[in-house]
Amino acid sequence: MTMAELFKQYLEHLFVGKRCGARELIFAAHDRGITASKLLKMVLWPAMDQIDKLYRADEISRITEHMAVRINRMLADQLCGHLARKPKTGKRMVIVCGGQEIEELSAQITADLFEAEGWSVWFLGSGAPNDEVLEFVGKVRPDVLCVCAPKPQDVPNLRNLITLIRSVGVCQEMQILACGGVFARAPGLAEEIKADLYAPSGGEALKAVEAHPVRVPIPDVPQPGRRRKKNRPLPAAARRLRAAFRV
Repeated sequence: MTMAELFKQYLEHLFVGKRCGARELIFAAHDRGITASKLLKMVLWPAMDQIDKLYRADEISRITEHMAVRINRMLADQLCGHLARKPKTGKRMVIVCGGQEIEELSAQITADLFEAEGWSVWFLGSGAPNDEVLEFVGKVRPDVLCVCAPKPQDVPNLRNLITLIRSVGVCQEMQILACGGVFARAPGLAEEIKADLYAPSGGEALKAVEAHPVRVPIPDVPQPGRRRKKNRPLPAAARRLRAAFRV
C-alpha cells in the first residue's frame, strides 16, 4: 500500500467515526515498517489539515469534524510512545497555540517530534496571558518559541506577544517559529508579524530549525505605503520584567 492509499483509507475511517478501523490501519502500517515519525508527518498531520479545510469550507458537519479530530488525536497520543528517540541535545523549545482542538493537536505533534529529536519541550497550550508567557520564556530561556496554527482571530494577540518579547529584550538569541494553520494559508503572514522562521507543519519545523540554527534579527522596516508606528511606552509590568531579565 502506498502512502497516498494509506492516507485515503485513513480519511475514510475518520469521516465515519471508525475508531477501531483507523487504529488498525495505522498500526498495521507501523508493523510493516513505516515509522511513527513518518506516520505523524505524512498521515496524521495532513489529515488534520484536511479536516480543518473541509470544515471551514462547510463540506463536513461539526459532528464529523469533532469525531475526526478526536480519533486523530487518540492515534497521535499512541504513536508518541513508538517514536524513536535520540539522545538529549540540550536544545530547548517552548510551544504555545490557539484554543481550538486542531491547534492543540498540531502543537502536540510538533512537541512530540522535537522531543524525539532530543529537544526539551515545554508545551504551554492556549490561553496564557502574554506577560506570563514572557516571564516563563525568561526563566526557561529556550532556543525556539514555537506558535502553532493560530486562527486568524489569534494573530493580533500573537503579534502583540512577539512585540512584547522583542521590546523587553528577553532571550534575544531565541528564534520565534510560526508553524502551520493560518500561516500556511496566508503566505507572508509569519514574516509580517516578525516571526523569525516559518514552517507549514511539524516535520517541516524540524527542517527549518536545522537549516537556520542561529537567529538573524529582522530589521524594523515599515511596509511600503505604511507609516512606521511610534514606539509606545512599555506597560509597567513589562518594564519590571525587562529590568529582571537584564544581566
